[in-house]
Amino acid sequence: MSGHSKWSTIKRKKEKIDGARAKIFTKIGREIAIAVREGGSADPGANAKLRDCIAKAKANNVPNDNIERIIKKASGENDGKTYESLTYEGYGPSGIAVIVETLTDNRNRTAADLRHYFDKFGGNLGTTGCVSFMFNEKGVIVIDNEEGEIDEDQMMEDALESGCSDFQAEGDAFEIYTDPADFGAVVAALEEKGYTFVSADVEQVPDTYSTIEDEEAAVKMQKLLDMLEDNDDVQNVFHNWENAE
Repeated sequence: MSGHSKWSTIKRKKEKIDGARAKIFTKIGREIAIAVREGGSADPGANAKLRDCIAKAKANNVPNDNIERIIKKASGENDGKTYESLTYEGYGPSGIAVIVETLTDNRNRTAADLRHYFDKFGGNLGTTGCVSFMFNEKGVIVIDNEEGEIDEDQMMEDALESGCSDFQAEGDAFEIYTDPADFGAVVAALEEKGYTFVSADVEQVPDTYSTIEDEEAAVKMQKLLDMLEDNDDVQNVFHNWENAE
């Protein structure tokens, strides 16, 4: 998340995301499998976490067949690994606040990897709560309007009717925010109205953003983000850097 526009971040990352599609599918697939095993039901209607994971998968163009296969496998099989969800917090160069959400079968490995990344690029891994107070958990839905086919007033009306808490028109896209508990219901309501999403996920959204004036520090910060996002144990990375790519 960078600046005050989720859409600007998505556009800058599109080529990178397309090139790493297989890795993204794997990470989202792991989230779906954990949601099935922990939620006690393979029915999205009875498993809110699974419903949210499916919304995220669809926004990232994971084929329906893949989603169904993952759910079926998770319902009846176990790959022998026990994953746990762990969240790490720290500071990047110039004091940029960073939150890293992971799913790991080896917390020692994950902690060591993350500590190495932060140290290598001029940051430091902190303690729980050191930066999370600067973020709020929100459902974030982005709808593309590059072709200008969607009427803004109609989009706002539909978003509000669906239960969103905030709506923003950002350039050639619409950004819709929800309370985390309402995220799945809002996604479902908008899907019923015929909308498709560029991005849909529950995220840690910063209260304020920071810039990096030093060019060398900015390069290091970008390298830190790249290393984190490339790690197989890392599911999501959130930060308050204004000009991230």
